[in-house]
Amino acid sequence: MNNQDKIFQISTDEAFEHLALEIFRDQARRTPPYRQYISELGIDPMQVGTLREIPFMPISLFKTHEVYCGDEAPEAVFTSSATTGMTSSRHPMRSLALYERAFTEAFRAFYGDPGKLSLYALLPNYLRRKGSSLVYMADRLIRACGSGGFYLDDHERLLKDMAADPKPKILLGVSYALWDLAEEYAPKLKNTIVMETGGMKGYREEISKEAFHKILCDAFGVEEIHSEYGMAELTSQAYSHGRNRFYCPRWMQVVTRDINDPFALLDKEERGGLNIIDLANRWSCAFIQTEDAGIVHRDGSFEIEGRIAHSDIRGCNLLVQ
Repeated sequence: MNNQDKIFQISTDEAFEHLALEIFRDQARRTPPYRQYISELGIDPMQVGTLREIPFMPISLFKTHEVYCGDEAPEAVFTSSATTGMTSSRHPMRSLALYERAFTEAFRAFYGDPGKLSLYALLPNYLRRKGSSLVYMADRLIRACGSGGFYLDDHERLLKDMAADPKPKILLGVSYALWDLAEEYAPKLKNTIVMETGGMKGYREEISKEAFHKILCDAFGVEEIHSEYGMAELTSQAYSHGRNRFYCPRWMQVVTRDINDPFALLDKEERGGLNIIDLANRWSCAFIQTEDAGIVHRDGSFEIEGRIAHSDIRGCNLLVQ
């Protein structure tokens, strides 16, 4: 069984930890910026024997270094959105097949067979630039659904097409675009899940997630707003079915760290910075110290409570509260 198959066949915490340690030792040797980071910490990878001992690499290194350990040239390079003057992160993707398997299996786990749904994507700022992993994912999921599509600013056509579609639907949108649609039309959507990906990007004022979701619920006539948590530096996504409570696929875990001491991990139900283990980041770094703050619950789900001070604004991240 190859590592890719192992990633998606994890079924226990023990299997997760075993594979995480295997991937860690390989990336500690073969991913240059991670190897250098570990060396500067004075850590011997061969002495790391538990999941909690694995060091997490600061996500900012994706902006300044080539975080990659593939034997061959990457099949794609995904980049983060950035405002003027900011540096984008770059995530070389060794295998698009691995990426597609990760987002397809996660989507199926949380929403079922894509063929039974339609996916409508309202992602104008992502469509207008190159290198968006979110656009790549949405495009492949739309194909798997067999219905839906991308819409820039043509809200009337979007609503007309959705109204004529008898299938259950997902409306996936960047936050400011969903707010624009809600404010302009306030359409009462039938048989539709509304899913936001975060990101006001300066187009709208920053308000609390709770207040924003209430605006959308009232306008669209839905009880909850779903959310997708992903970023260019990750291969996997977590999903929320409402109330800002995210769940990971079985090959992804989130832990919290002390904001004032990034090497001190916290227990469940303690607020801190979020560290992500994404084992599908097989050819870059699977152990990421993000710039998001939140809390991890006892069942492994997590909440986002904003950005850590002095972090760059990221297009795919949730609102600062």
